[in-house]
Amino acid sequence: MNACVFIHTNHKQMLGALVAQHALRRSSTHNDQFDVRIIDSAQFGFLAELDGQSYLRDGVKRVWLYDDLQSFTPLRFMPPELMGYEGRAVIMDPDIFAVADIWELLSRDMGGNSILCRARSGPKGLVDKCLASSVMLLDCAKLTHWRCEDQFRSMFAGELDYHDWVCLKTEDRATIGPLEHQWNDFDRFTTETKLLHTTRRKTQPWKSGLPIDWRPAERFRLFPPIGWLMRARRRLFGEYGLLGHYKSHPDQNQENLFFGLLKECLDQGSINEAMLRDEMALNHVRHDALEVLDRAPTLAPPGDPPLALAT
Repeated sequence: MNACVFIHTNHKQMLGALVAQHALRRSSTHNDQFDVRIIDSAQFGFLAELDGQSYLRDGVKRVWLYDDLQSFTPLRFMPPELMGYEGRAVIMDPDIFAVADIWELLSRDMGGNSILCRARSGPKGLVDKCLASSVMLLDCAKLTHWRCEDQFRSMFAGELDYHDWVCLKTEDRATIGPLEHQWNDFDRFTTETKLLHTTRRKTQPWKSGLPIDWRPAERFRLFPPIGWLMRARRRLFGEYGLLGHYKSHPDQNQENLFFGLLKECLDQGSINEAMLRDEMALNHVRHDALEVLDRAPTLAPPGDPPLALAT
């Protein structure tokens, strides 16, 4: 097919990716028009090959950890290659859940642009002009310069900064068009939301109570001393030392959506209880997930808002 949604993930976020895949299919009335593919970091040996080596990130050298929660992010730049540089693709993180028909995005007029995406929120978007590559609509024929492995390796040669890469600063801004926030709604879930992104990692609903296993930024342009403190913390206490635990999501509807979708996956057999228990044992999923599932509400049928939401 000439249209595909790619969900990039790794072993730590595979459950989220499977739930995201289910949400895409559940919410679409055009499932015969596009593919959905999960791309797993385990399929791309170059990501593991450089484990433990230093790369450039936020202007400083960091050690690449293949076992980190977000080691899949370089795969955001793989879809054009996988599509043979033809057709349309949407790339999305594994913590993004569709509540609208993704075909509306895949089939839209791109206005001649190569990429559609939204800006990051907060200082990264306003001050640093960082674009959110966590959801992108791609015209693959116009992205023949994307060579994911080559670009990944260039970070270790000190030729490319990870921050510049994932913020799309290496792209010609004239080729990037805006995407409405509803197609990458950062922890905001209303009747206008189309793709809910549980982007605040510390409150991802399926992680509550687990020890934090992701790496915070170590460069803060507005107040650099924060970055100095974060680097000192890592050197003294290890990568995840003193970072604490995941917290409950402040919006109960977002937890209800995820576990409502997960309940449907279990009912349909795309995820089974044995897998869920394994993920709990590995600290990839909160240890009370089965209890949360028991009290999760049944979602409304596709076509209606899945839960009672604010406008």
